[in-house]
Amino acid sequence: MKKMLFLTAFCLFLLTGCGANPIQAKFDNEINEFCESAADIGARIDSIQVEAEENSIRYATSDLLSCLDELEVAFMKFSNIDFPEDYDYLESIAGEAGRYMTEAVSSYHKAYDEEYNQAMEEYALENYSRACRRVQMILAALRGENTGESN
Repeated sequence: MKKMLFLTAFCLFLLTGCGANPIQAKFDNEINEFCESAADIGARIDSIQVEAEENSIRYATSDLLSCLDELEVAFMKFSNIDFPEDYDYLESIAGEAGRYMTEAVSSYHKAYDEEYNQAMEEYALENYSRACRRVQMILAALRGENTGESN
């Protein structure tokens, strides 16, 4: 009986990742995947080269919009992460981040797809900034920092 109890306890220990909470581990993995994806996409955006030639501008715009589409997908996945109970209050902020990024990407497409629209670009940038700010707030809260901001 003791051997069976020990074996059961040992198996449970192994199944939970050597004592790690599997829900927390899944959450941590999803947050890390989002951060890595966003960093990768950001680096690709930063590396887009634009020359004065019209074709170069067209290609750069196409590359930018493609990267933004990928970023929107990453943000939507982020907004659907199931936060552990201790961080449930952050789920609504993650949802806001996803909605702001969706609006930003849609607006960037409207600003660049046809004739350039500066007002739409500014609107897109505002939504993009709000989405990123919400992610920063969430990451700060997960690190135990209090930003004291709600914008």
